[in-house]
Amino acid sequence: MEFRFLQYEAANGLVTITINRPPYNVLDIPTMREVNQALDRAMGEQSAKVLMITGAGEKTFSSGVDVVDHTPDKVVDMIEVFHGILKRLLFVPIPTVAAVNGPALGGGCELAIACDMVVAAENAKMGQPEIRLGVFPPIAAILMPKLLPMTKVMELLLGGGIIDAQEAYRVGLVNRVFPKETFREDAVKFLDQFLSLSRVALLQTKKAVKDASTRPFFEALFYVEQQYLKELMATEDAKEGLNSFLEKRKPVWKNR
Repeated sequence: MEFRFLQYEAANGLVTITINRPPYNVLDIPTMREVNQALDRAMGEQSAKVLMITGAGEKTFSSGVDVVDHTPDKVVDMIEVFHGILKRLLFVPIPTVAAVNGPALGGGCELAIACDMVVAAENAKMGQPEIRLGVFPPIAAILMPKLLPMTKVMELLLGGGIIDAQEAYRVGLVNRVFPKETFREDAVKFLDQFLSLSRVALLQTKKAVKDASTRPFFEALFYVEQQYLKELMATEDAKEGLNSFLEKRKPVWKNR
């Protein structure tokens, strides 16, 4: 599959989707259609352990959805395509990481926080300035209250404020902040901790966390116990991990 506005790479357990519309990596409708196609392709990568989304160049991760696609004649199509990205991200079974190499604003910020984890360059900024245009960000209105205190959510969404990478780290939107000059190398190094692990263990762990997060404690405990006993412990890698520890050797993952 050839992409016009994206770069797609899959190697050594890592799938990388790079928005390639520099300098601002604006998400217009054709680009967002390609992101949906790339996510569908990524979910079919049977050896993939991690999905990383980033932006081309050093200037911007993504400045968000193209303003011209918010006009009445396009907005329905825009919402359907953009929200298709976020729906797909929620169903990606492997860990997802946004590598925010520069400002992530509007839909770009929503794209980043829809991933499981976010790493940012020190020059990155994050924010939802939509209210300055008389609208609001639907995805951020849903996801930010799950990530931040409500007072901070209200400040960011009602004020349209933009925060730098260090503040994003301090409030919990970002896992790590890396120097601009070494950002790509540092981001990949951050991913190494996951890429060295069993794919099936990553899948099972993410599934458990996602399932449990939507249920009351005792209901969640029942489902997670059943998954642990019936699904996880039936895998070859669970047996290999335990045996390698007892035998004092490094595990050899079969990813099944």
